[in-house]
Amino acid sequence: MELSYLNIAIKLIMGLLSSVLVINISGKGNLAPSSTMDQVSNYVLGGIIGRVIYAPSITVLQYFIVLMIWTIIVLLLKWLKTNSVMFKSILDGQPVILIKKGVLDVEACRRAGLTAHDIAFKLRTNGIYSIKKVKRAVLEQNGQLIVVLQDEENPKYPIITDGTVQTNILEVIDKDTEWLETRLKEMGYDNISDIFLAEYDNGKITVVTY
Repeated sequence: MELSYLNIAIKLIMGLLSSVLVINISGKGNLAPSSTMDQVSNYVLGGIIGRVIYAPSITVLQYFIVLMIWTIIVLLLKWLKTNSVMFKSILDGQPVILIKKGVLDVEACRRAGLTAHDIAFKLRTNGIYSIKKVKRAVLEQNGQLIVVLQDEENPKYPIITDGTVQTNILEVIDKDTEWLETRLKEMGYDNISDIFLAEYDNGKITVVTY
């Protein structure tokens, strides 16, 4: 079939509009991907637009149907991720603690697919040349390594996110779930699942409910 620039233009406009629609409905995560799902969504959309618009055998109607299916899948996954902690964990994974109090967790590095060279490189990019100086190093879902040095104060880390207690964060500040529940009850919060976000900073807990 002969390549039609009109069909290409129509498909390109449809792809642009569907991208804007999904981003505005589902949030701005795709603009600055911070999770696996956001990154994969961008790759899939790029593949759909990049390959299909130059395929004359695929009609505008077929292209429209493909875009609608993609949009529905993305919005459905976003909804499930927002409303299910388990589903969010499956889709995006969890932050991985690689270094704790100067000790490198080799198994955690292996599970994250990182070699010793990768760890050393990521530490050097943070200006760190010895793991003994690291109080805590966490590999976030987007692949970024967050490092806290031994002589630094604990940053403001979330101890509750989306109604779920972050037990690994409690370990860093030498606290436990029982302590957290007691403090929350003193503040008038009886149900952790009602808390959207709770942060611990210099002995104080800041709570944001749903």
